Amino acid sequence: MTIRPRRSVLYMPGSNARALEKARTLPADCLILDLEDAVSPDQKTFAREQVLAAVNAGGYGDRELVVRVNGFDTAWGRDDIVAFANAPIAALCLPKVDSASEVNAVVQLLKQEGSTLKLWLMAETPRGVLNIDEICGANTRNEVVVLGTSDLAKELRVPHTPDRLGLQTSLQLCVLAARAHGLDILDGVYLDIKDDAGFAEACEQGVKLGFDGKTLIHPSQIDAANQAFAPSADVVDRARRIIDAWEAAKAEKKAVAVVDGKLVEVLHYEEAKRHLAISEVIAARS
Repeated sequence: MTIRPRRSVLYMPGSNARALEKARTLPADCLILDLEDAVSPDQKTFAREQVLAAVNAGGYGDRELVVRVNGFDTAWGRDDIVAFANAPIAALCLPKVDSASEVNAVVQLLKQEGSTLKLWLMAETPRGVLNIDEICGANTRNEVVVLGTSDLAKELRVPHTPDRLGLQTSLQLCVLAARAHGLDILDGVYLDIKDDAGFAEACEQGVKLGFDGKTLIHPSQIDAANQAFAPSADVVDRARRIIDAWEAAKAEKKAVAVVDGKLVEVLHYEEAKRHLAISEVIAARS
């Protein structure tokens, strides 16, 4: 079982040198160094060069580094991909993916460059959501689905409300597709950086919907996301007891066990192992 916690995934503007430097010290699990939305057209080439220099310089520790490139059909997309094809990063994040063919076009270019980079796929358009199953299954390089809820809400013409009622179908379709193809999935950003209580509620909702973590727009959101998307002490304690009970039952050639008066089967055992593995990786980083 390979575990990579992605509780907190912070966007950092590629044109901002101070942000790239500060990112080296932040407790986010992952950093998305952004060449797309956070960078104005006249800064695109500069941002690309600056981010490339930053990742080559290193110093980001065990943080997972991802670069969000510009769309493949833009004036900068192909050059972005070529520039980072063999850079010391974990993946490229592709914005506004609408079809499997877009994924395969990027993969073909990466192959030409001799790159083995993984791909993170942004679901932020109605067409992309409707095609999310085929997009997720397009290539074995696909690793993570990232919800772009701000763009999606705009395209769907739905308001930003705490219950995200207008986004629920899209969110759940994306979670289903990600899980069907064995991918991780990240919830969209929360825009009000001063609303700590609202952000905590949004994280809780994301956990209940099945997301692995949350994309962030400000360092102040990192700690709350890390806490929300990590197994709690109670969950870890119960996971250990489920594992012990199941393994004892198996040794006695029993098909089920009982923990706290509740039936435990192999599915609960596998879930418990995952919770425990995540908690151990997180603890090792602390």
